Amino acid sequence: MQRYFFIAIGGALGSITRYWVGSEVADRMGTKFPYGTFFINISACVIIGFSLTLLAKRAELSPAWRFLVPVGFVGAYSTFSTYEWETLSSIRTGAFFIAALYAVSSLLLGLVAVWFGSLIAEII
Repeated sequence: MQRYFFIAIGGALGSITRYWVGSEVADRMGTKFPYGTFFINISACVIIGFSLTLLAKRAELSPAWRFLVPVGFVGAYSTFSTYEWETLSSIRTGAFFIAALYAVSSLLLGLVAVWFGSLIAEII
């Protein structure tokens, strides 16, 4: 039950941070290009890469940190970083085809899925 508490706290902080960072970046740089989301996605990649690597290297750290930071905070802040982490993990294990297939299919199918969801919303 404790893990859900840490996920919830991290998720709440990640959601608030996403809104705040996205708004601040958009206010400063405009919205013609999605700078806010772009910054969030790239910074989330840094955070998840750092936190998962550090947690793997430092076994003495409480497992609660894994639920709080990469699952809760980053999960709410951005899922793009998880996509990038999984792609990197495949590359590190030598599964280059899987990494490429995952990266390309996620990008293309994700775009199609967003378009499809938007289309459905326009119809109803």
